[in-house]
Parts: sequence; structure tokens; C-alpha cells
Amino acid sequence: MSDDILVAVKDGVATVTMNRPQKRNAVHLQMWRRLKTTFLDLAGDASLRVAILTGAGGNFCAGADISEFAEVRADAKSGHIYEEATEAATIAIRDFPLPTIAAVSGFGVGGGCGLALACDFRVGDPGTRMGIPAARLGIVYSELDCSLLYRAVGLARAKQVLFSGRYFAVDQCLDMGLIDSAHEKDALTGAHELAGEFVANAPLSLCGSKFVLEALAAHRTEEKRESILALMDRALESEDYKEGARAFMEKRKPAFVGR
Repeated sequence: MSDDILVAVKDGVATVTMNRPQKRNAVHLQMWRRLKTTFLDLAGDASLRVAILTGAGGNFCAGADISEFAEVRADAKSGHIYEEATEAATIAIRDFPLPTIAAVSGFGVGGGCGLALACDFRVGDPGTRMGIPAARLGIVYSELDCSLLYRAVGLARAKQVLFSGRYFAVDQCLDMGLIDSAHEKDALTGAHELAGEFVANAPLSLCGSKFVLEALAAHRTEEKRESILALMDRALESEDYKEGARAFMEKRKPAFVGR
């Protein structure tokens, strides 16, 4: 069970892999909990610039492991415990301070679609299939998951996804906003290429910009104003700000250190 979530860090990029290929990386209860702790732990790693979430064996994630529902999600009481674990994982990914990218090869459906939507960006490939079959399982999607879907695709498309329970091919996913880009061969390769656009840039700038944009998206800028101003001040007083200015004047690539 300890191998169901794998983490590899290289050159400022953390790759988190859901590793149950025999189950299309369907997520069991302990995996939801491990996803939460994994992203919370990575958030404290000052060497990181980007996190990529992916799945082993050619699929991103087939969603929650329904085979354990009779045991861990049998009624409203156990269902609430289960939902707390899934939402905590989703929030840990959504609120990760640096850019996050979901590399969605194969199936990214149900809870897997929700995990992808919690990331800042989603990269697909020709085999990508995404959708949410909640209506075919008698499940009402949570406010959190609905909000992530809604902000990605808009109201009418969100209703289409949830009411139909369909799985959408890569071109349809691109059209409606379930994915942002598609690599011609492999989603993980595309995700690393996208990450390469971010890793050389100032981490404090990445964190600050993400925080401000998320506050805007949630209509919480007034509530978050002091934190936003503090992030702006921290960046202006940082070594990286000085390094960026020097590198610009010297016509060279800056070497940012995250402080």
C-alpha cells in the first residue's frame, strides 16, 4: 500500500504518481489520505518550483475505488468520513502554493477528473478520456468538486458533464476546457514541457501570482488583501527581485533561489 503513491523530485519538479495500474489507478481511502499528506509535505520543500500529478500504466485515474464502497462508504455516516478524506486531498492539491499540472493520459474520470481539475493545468494526449459518471452511480457531487468543474468549463458544460455521465475524448475535453493542452504523444511529456516554462522563474512570483488569482477566482480579495500585500512586499524585499533586475541589465538568465 505504501507504493500506491510515488514521489520523484528532479530539477525543481515533483512528480506525484498514483500507482495502481492494475486498477487504472482507482483511489482507495488510504490513497486519498496519502495524496493529502504528500502535497502538504511537498508544499514545505523550498527547492520545488512545480508539481505534476500523473498515473502509472497509461491511465491517470479511474476515480474512487468503488469495490471498497460497501465497506468504507456504506451509509451517510461512513460516507461523510470518506468525503472528508477526498475533499482534504483535493484541497491540498488546489491550495498547493506553486503551479500544479495534471498529466492526464487514458482515463481521468470520476474522482480522477476531480483531482485533475484541482490542478492549475491539465495536459492530455490522444488517448485522454475524461468525465464524471456520478449520475450513473446515484451520487451527488460535492460543492467543492462542482466548483472546480464549474470554473473550468462554465455552467452549461458543467451540467452537460454531470447530467450525461459521459466520457469525453481529447478533442471534446480541449473544446470544453477539461484539459488545457494536448501533447501529440504523451501527456506526461507535455506536462514536463509546460513545467519547463515555469521552473526558471522566481518562486516568490509564482506563489504570489497564484495566490492573487485564486483569491480573485473565489471573490475573496478583500478578505485576503493583507496577505496579498504581504506577498508583494516579500517579493520586493527578496534576493530574487534584486537578481532579476541585475540579470535584466546584464542580459543574462537570472538564477533565482526562492528568497
